[in-house]
Amino acid sequence: MSTDEKPASSASDEMKRKFKEALDKKNAQHREGESHLDGDSAVHGTHGAVTKREFRRKSG
Repeated sequence: MSTDEKPASSASDEMKRKFKEALDKKNAQHREGESHLDGDSAVHGTHGAVTKREFRRKSG
C-alpha cells in the first residue's frame, strides 16, 4: 500500500512546488518596479467648498 501512496503524494508535492515557484516569480516581478518614494504626488491641493447644485424647472 505504501507504493500507491508515494506517487500521489509526490504528484501533490510537485504541484505545490510548481505553484510556489510561479508565485515567487510573480512576486519578484511585482517588486522590481520603482517605489517612487522621492517622487511628487499628482494631488497638489484639495477642492474648495462644493455647493449643492440647484435644478430649476423650465418655465414655458
